[in-house]
Amino acid sequence: MLTVRTCTQRVAGLAAAAPLGIGTTTAYQALLVGDALSFLGAALLTVRCAEPPSPTRTVATSKDPLPTTKPANPWRDRAYLAYVATETVLCLHDAVFTVGLPLWIVHGSNAPHGLAPLLLVLNNVLVVALQVPLARFGATTTAARALLLPLAAFFALGGVAMALSSAGGTHAATGCLTAAAVSFTMAEMLYATVSWELSVALAPATAQGAYLGVHGLAQSVQRSVGPLAVTAAIATGPAGWTAFGAAIAVTCLFQHRLVRDRLARPSLSVPPVTVSEH
Repeated sequence: MLTVRTCTQRVAGLAAAAPLGIGTTTAYQALLVGDALSFLGAALLTVRCAEPPSPTRTVATSKDPLPTTKPANPWRDRAYLAYVATETVLCLHDAVFTVGLPLWIVHGSNAPHGLAPLLLVLNNVLVVALQVPLARFGATTTAARALLLPLAAFFALGGVAMALSSAGGTHAATGCLTAAAVSFTMAEMLYATVSWELSVALAPATAQGAYLGVHGLAQSVQRSVGPLAVTAAIATGPAGWTAFGAAIAVTCLFQHRLVRDRLARPSLSVPPVTVSEH
């Protein structure tokens, strides 16, 4: 889903794309100085913030009955851990834009180097414009699971387009890379919708915080293995990109089957009763 954090990442991506297009030492030095100043600004804003008031809480006492059952433990839930493992693979679209596309444009295709920042801009514009409209197609758990099929297709198409970009001249490479950027961007948006819905729907109501905490590890692991995965695809060449897209597509299909039995209950992200009805 499109959040404040996502919007911030998009703006930062646009800012980082400018030095990549300029390509001078001064531009990269200015980027580093600007990054340092942004941390200083965040620190100043944090210092000025006061401690928020604590909400009223009902504290359990010794006279209250003890819970009869323990909350579910996500580390003992093999099905959910398998789901999180597949999520780590599906998160690899992030490494494509941060590492894969720029390096492939420079070292694996005949496209002009200035295309890299333009594709980042294209990615940002598409996400800002289409993320919310596309989200309505995953409003229920059943719909979200169904989106895994077109998600697999977009990942596969993105990998094939990246592979084909090395075979032609400047115009052909530019067209293929643009198609790859659009495919991976569509995959990014569909994945956000699917992951938002399924990660909540698969978690027991009594332990959603713990389960979603484990689910968050998928993004953290991807930040470590993602650059390695796309670098391996670049080093392997066109076949590597085809295998990269195909592997994620197969993971989508595996997740589609994996979550089938766990989704035989109503969606948890859509409350059955609205606030006005209370």
